[in-house]
Amino acid sequence: MQTDFCQDLRRILAGNASFMAILHAVREAALPHGCVGAGVVRSLVWDVLHGRLEWTMRGDVDVAYFDEADLSESSQSAYLARLREIQPDVPWEVVNQAGVHLWYERHFGFAVPPLTSLEEAISTWPEYATCIAVRLTDDDRLDIVAPWGLDDLFSMTVRRNPTRASLAEYLRRVQAKRYAERWPKVTVV
Repeated sequence: MQTDFCQDLRRILAGNASFMAILHAVREAALPHGCVGAGVVRSLVWDVLHGRLEWTMRGDVDVAYFDEADLSESSQSAYLARLREIQPDVPWEVVNQAGVHLWYERHFGFAVPPLTSLEEAISTWPEYATCIAVRLTDDDRLDIVAPWGLDDLFSMTVRRNPTRASLAEYLRRVQAKRYAERWPKVTVV
């Protein structure tokens, strides 16, 4: 990962009070290896790179955690409920990445093996620009998890990560998310 991009990402995230409140809530909820990632990070960065003063957060706030000792839906639901107690106005989505293999085939049509870590899980997300997550450490540092680096995020490039996303799913996402319409400087590959 390029150090300057890491510094840029930390500066952008730390400069947004709403995003920092989200990170504080996730830390307070004490999810195992809990972090915030994917579209919520991408949207904030691309809004800043487009010179927007207001963050146009749309959709949900993806919270990923990794607990292979407890794959129960009840635990996942309990974390979601805890986050809703802490910040009820945030559209939380919570997923234990250790249990993705239990439902992936039902949702996407093909089976996947169990993941071995949060980092591996993040590396499978659909576009490289969204294979990024951030957690707030106990000493208030921003810990960045970006297995594929930050180049696509900062070059504003939407590129399919073929690890799990089929071409059809990627094209569906590009159409649904309207990247180039929302951020005109974005390049869709």
